[in-house]
Amino acid sequence: MSLIKIRNVSHDFESDDGPIKVLKNLDLSVERDSLTAVVGPSGCGKSTLTRLISGLLKPDRGEIFLEGEKVVSPRSNVGMAFQNPVLLEWRTILDNIMLPLEIVAPKMPKKEKVGRAERLLSLVGLADFAGRRPSELSGGMRQRASLCRAIVHKPKVLIMDEPFGALDAFTREDLWQVLLDVKAEEPFTGLLITHDLRESIFLADQVAVLSGRPAMTQYLMDVEFSEKRNIELLFTAKSTAMLKELRKQIRIAQAS
Repeated sequence: MSLIKIRNVSHDFESDDGPIKVLKNLDLSVERDSLTAVVGPSGCGKSTLTRLISGLLKPDRGEIFLEGEKVVSPRSNVGMAFQNPVLLEWRTILDNIMLPLEIVAPKMPKKEKVGRAERLLSLVGLADFAGRRPSELSGGMRQRASLCRAIVHKPKVLIMDEPFGALDAFTREDLWQVLLDVKAEEPFTGLLITHDLRESIFLADQVAVLSGRPAMTQYLMDVEFSEKRNIELLFTAKSTAMLKELRKQIRIAQAS
């Protein structure tokens, strides 16, 4: 069953030279508890799509539904993680993670908030850093904390806009596995924006390739592995074939 449904969505941005058409008649569905990666040429509207799904923007035309309900405003059941963790330096890591609970669940007892945040920190290997400030953590550690903050209020949907894009290759691959482990323990329906095709097939159940601007859904690929995902799967013949096809689709999108 689809938890996210995007139906015939078009969106423009106004400029001094007239409207810039960003999305055109875009359709996409994301199944409950699955993860869809969205790839496409730079500037094709991927980040705009995340703002539309979260309710931060309203589409000019078309409709977006979460759990069968039309999105018309920001939703508390949506979590977001970005390339920049945006952690507050004057708060400890534990307090940063509890911030969403202070907003969406202000009546939750403090003990429950702390317990929830501590559980997530333990899950991502940061239990010993709860009392530290963001500047005392490495980039990868801050991104782990950002992931905890994004899901602390148990959102139905997690939107990730290039969350690992600023990290080095080794840290990025490590966090791919962390994300899969977290998702196994804390299920959510995910939408991942990425420029990394390897990342897309490693993390996603479905990869959507957007065309050039104005973007529409050009190509959909189902990603199925018969074994538990680990980094070695990216070196198999199956992964190589999927990456080859995705690179082909990106070239088509860039030429459109």
